Amino acid sequence: MSTTTATITDQSLLRLMRLASPALPVGGFSYSEGLEAAVDAGLVTTEEQAAAWLVDQLHLSLARADLAVIAQVLCDPARAEEADQWVRQTRETSELKLQAEQMGSSLGKLGLHPSLRDNRTYPVAFALAALGTGVREALVAFAFGWAENMMQAAIKSVPLGQSAGQRILDRLAHEIPAAVDHALSLEPHQKQSFAPMLAILSARHETQYSRLFRS
Repeated sequence: MSTTTATITDQSLLRLMRLASPALPVGGFSYSEGLEAAVDAGLVTTEEQAAAWLVDQLHLSLARADLAVIAQVLCDPARAEEADQWVRQTRETSELKLQAEQMGSSLGKLGLHPSLRDNRTYPVAFALAALGTGVREALVAFAFGWAENMMQAAIKSVPLGQSAGQRILDRLAHEIPAAVDHALSLEPHQKQSFAPMLAILSARHETQYSRLFRS
């Protein structure tokens, strides 16, 4: 997918910083996207394992699905409805679908863009809210916002200290450009949401006895 290179304006950059901020009231802090279940299953018990898990999730899940969706909607907003349906259909558990719908609805209610309604899934809502900014910059912002939320989830669920969390975030930040490159290289028919272990852990999380997070 080709994009036009241009210098992003200060206002566009500020809009993306706002969209990526954990302070934006969309509820991202309340989800671990299966990480809490991975901790419960003993698959993630250390800082290194948490970092490796999230790097894999960034490249194998986020880049091929949500980042690709955002890129396609930003390049062609007329595909928003189609992209929205794809996101709903490819969320493999009720928790992951609820997350996409709840966060999208919360973002829509903030009224950040005239075309944004409160019935969009989160990746599509983010793309519509970011219309008029740079495509690549929007993907970087989304990925970094995701990384911050997931780093906090790791701190709380493993648990880890704040310094460990910053090391994980630094590693994820180093990987984000390559994930964005991957997402931008995908044609609409090439995006995918295939992460079997993540889906299994998410399903297990629905009945996990003790939980801090909604997914």
